Parts: sequence; structure tokens; C-alpha cells
Amino acid sequence: MPDFAWESKLAGTAGKPVCGVDEAGRGPLAGPVVAAAVILDRRRVDRDLLAGIDDSKKLSEEKRAVLFAALREQAMAGHAVIGVGGASVAEITQLNIFHATMLAMQRAVTALRVIPAHALIDGKHCPKHLACPATAIVDGDALSLSIAAASIVAKVVRDRAMEKLHRRYPAYGWDRNKGYGTAAHQAGLKSAGISPHHRLGFAPVQQQMTLDIELTN
Repeated sequence: MPDFAWESKLAGTAGKPVCGVDEAGRGPLAGPVVAAAVILDRRRVDRDLLAGIDDSKKLSEEKRAVLFAALREQAMAGHAVIGVGGASVAEITQLNIFHATMLAMQRAVTALRVIPAHALIDGKHCPKHLACPATAIVDGDALSLSIAAASIVAKVVRDRAMEKLHRRYPAYGWDRNKGYGTAAHQAGLKSAGISPHHRLGFAPVQQQMTLDIELTN
């Protein structure tokens, strides 16, 4: 289970704020990539909430929703700070998914109303141009409570964005697959074609785009 070991190491005796940063949506064929940055006040944040926080991939959709609501309540009470950033499909196409993810993380940290003393980044790489030093932690969402909290926020925000897009583009099943390349999604690509929210640089979308061009010639 994640804990505050990394945060304690970097906060020092002064207890400076340390944020955790994670993303959701690197792999899907459609939709934005979303990142979140979370600062948890270790002295005041709800202990029951901390006991439930874990890597978002290990939690059910229902559990993530409950924890997301609790994190927002803690933020409104001043016991946590949350920042969210994203990168659009156009930016993913222009920059590639790696650089778009780094941009989303940078935006999430910038969105915090408190400048952290340090940022803990899930993964192998840190975004450039952050307002604070940063440390990349592989599998950080399983080790750091701040990163795990960020993983929950990013996942819920992105999932809800995809559910909203589904109402406009129901052919792809985004309410269920959230833009990942499931059989239902790829069947939708074949029947309805490419939407404005598909990532043109991703192979199944490129293949469909090539087929669409061939059919029109």
C-alpha cells in the first residue's frame, strides 16, 4: 500500500508541501490525456480517506468515485490541494503522446493554488519547466499516497470526460471502454469512421483513415 515515505523524505523538518502527479489516458485511441497533481496535508487529511487510497488501477469504478468525492471534500476543507491539466487530441497528434503527457502533467502542477516544494512524478520521466524540483518514481502510484491520490483524480476526470463525449458519439462505446481499443470501439471505427476525437497517430486509427481514403478514391 502507498504511504508518505517519499513525501516525508522530501518535505524535511519544515513540512513543505510535496505534490504527487499522475496521468490517465496514454493508451486509448481517442480522447485527451489528463493529469492530476495532489498535495495532501499529512497533519489534517482524513485518516479514513488515506486508508482507502491506492493505485487507481487496483480500485473499482465505484470505489474511485467515492475516493474522488472525498478528495474534493478535503480540498474544500483546506486539507488537500488538487490541480488538473490535460492535453487535447490535437496536441497529442502534434507533439506525440509522450510529450503531450508531460505537458498535461506540467499543466496540472501549474493549476495547484500552492507552489509545491517538490513534485513526485509517476513513471520514469519528469516534465520540463516545472515551478519546483521533481523526482520520477517508477510505480509511484503504488508507493506514494500523493501520487496514488493523483491517479484517482486523473482517472475519474478523464473517464467522465469520455462518458460525456459518448453522448455525442455513441457508436464507439466510450461510456464503457473510455476510448481504449476494445473490439466494440474498433467495430465502431469501421461502421462510423473516425471522429474528431480520435488520435490520428495511433495505428488502428491510421489504418481506418487509410481505408476511408481508399474507399473514396
